[in-house]
Amino acid sequence: MAVELTRKGFTAYAAKKGEEYMNARQRAHFRKILETLKSELSLEIDRTVHTMQDEATVFADPNDRASQESDMALELRNRDRERKLIKKIDETVARIDADEYGYCESCGVEIGLKRLEARPTATLCIDCKTLDELRERQVAK
Repeated sequence: MAVELTRKGFTAYAAKKGEEYMNARQRAHFRKILETLKSELSLEIDRTVHTMQDEATVFADPNDRASQESDMALELRNRDRERKLIKKIDETVARIDADEYGYCESCGVEIGLKRLEARPTATLCIDCKTLDELRERQVAK
């Protein structure tokens, strides 16, 4: 869902030849994407809260009640995921403010504009993320 939201209405950043990585224009571009994503997520959360308050109907039929509870549980799980994404967006904006955005937290190399376009909250380069996922798979077994 996050990727769909960030791509909507935004064109990919076109770096000029010889342009410095993570210059002020690039940081402003990604800040705008992140702030737009955050506001869209916040609106969705507010909409869900209002919808759940409006639809707080008590059904006499146990099947209807169970269906409504299941729908609400799924909706709340999705909103909780979005709440965590908003927190990650805030952390990413703080990285932009500290001029640390766009560099891998693990090895310090450039994450790359294309990866950041696909996942603006990325904190690891593709190599470190791949190693991280391999470690996760080994621990999960």
